[in-house]
Amino acid sequence: MAFRRPDVHGVVMALVPILLSLLGAGAPAALAAPPALPPASRAPGVMRLAPDADARWVSFDLTPGNQIRFEMTVDGRALTAILDTGVSYSVLAKRYAEAAKLPIAAGGSAAAIGGAVDIGWVATREVALGGLVRTGGGLSVADLPAIATGSARPVDLLVGRDMTGNYALDIDYAARRFRLLPSGRLPFRGESAPLAISREKRVYIGEVTLGAARLRPMVVDTGDGSAITVTSEGWRAARLTGVRTTTAISFGLAGSVVSTIGIVPALAVGQLVARNVEVRVEPVGGFSEAIGAAGRIGSGFLQNYRVLLDPAAGRMVLAPEAGADEPPLRSTSGLLVGVEPDRLRVLHVMRGGPAAAAAGWRAGDLICTIDGAPITRDYAITPLATWSAGEPGRTVTLGMCDGSIRKLTLAAFY
Repeated sequence: MAFRRPDVHGVVMALVPILLSLLGAGAPAALAAPPALPPASRAPGVMRLAPDADARWVSFDLTPGNQIRFEMTVDGRALTAILDTGVSYSVLAKRYAEAAKLPIAAGGSAAAIGGAVDIGWVATREVALGGLVRTGGGLSVADLPAIATGSARPVDLLVGRDMTGNYALDIDYAARRFRLLPSGRLPFRGESAPLAISREKRVYIGEVTLGAARLRPMVVDTGDGSAITVTSEGWRAARLTGVRTTTAISFGLAGSVVSTIGIVPALAVGQLVARNVEVRVEPVGGFSEAIGAAGRIGSGFLQNYRVLLDPAAGRMVLAPEAGADEPPLRSTSGLLVGVEPDRLRVLHVMRGGPAAAAAGWRAGDLICTIDGAPITRDYAITPLATWSAGEPGRTVTLGMCDGSIRKLTLAAFY
């Protein structure tokens, strides 16, 4: 089987997307005195885009969770960030803020995958990203665990709508680079779809047509490692037949959620018709429903295209990359695993999969070897990581960290 992104599909975390949506400020939380002041009430700072912004490409890599990871500076200090258009106000890791001895003010609370999270606030002098510099303003602060990227190391910052929303964001997934341009620029040709900033939640929103349903608003979320996510109501409205489904787990800032997933033959995003798309269906009362959205368009979908996000111009432009309509890699093991420095942790056993049919598999199990090969720190980018989406019929020998051995025969099950 060919190895291609997204490697979250049966490879590194076997279909586990990492959902980092932090949408707006809610009721104040009692973090400290004086009472919390939400991000929307604070001074936004002054943005300046360099005249040569066209040439200010930012190189990135994709995390095992399919997020865009890169380096930038805050107050002259280099840090690691993720580009996350599903975040209203950029979020600095509490761990980083405390290590840098930054004064953290109370910031209220925010809706996130899995529930609500407390947030703080730190003032900044200068935030620099490619050709964009913001002076003044500040950053929200929250816990950003390593599981948020699917890798062994956490990131320091989520760069959200407050930094990018006034510009055209050109993401070249194939070349692993992005840049910010003046709104209205059209650096490449592709299929167009409507795009805006939600007035209430202050995130990027678009729409999709799935089966018989036109679903909107859909949060366009580069920080969401999955492809397309819809509400239970949206899935029912689509009236699709013949789609085999299973279950998967998603992780957000506030916890985990188990959803249904399946591969649909086609869906439309504006003028673009995409084929063989993985769709995740949230449980009733899930995150999207709770925030009044129809679902999310994530990086697992966007990475198949050259992408221009320009909400000020009202458009998203998608130009297919080679293989954009190829079927995504599917788990054939039925195990969703997270990467730790020298082991894999089972996060979820997928409904109807080989692991569910075998005895003994459960969340929390630790795997230390695969066919005798140890789990190394660079496991996520090695061919070994493809085992869980391997050829049906292959038997994989898994060495558990307690010294026992388990065998698992791979199979197609959704």
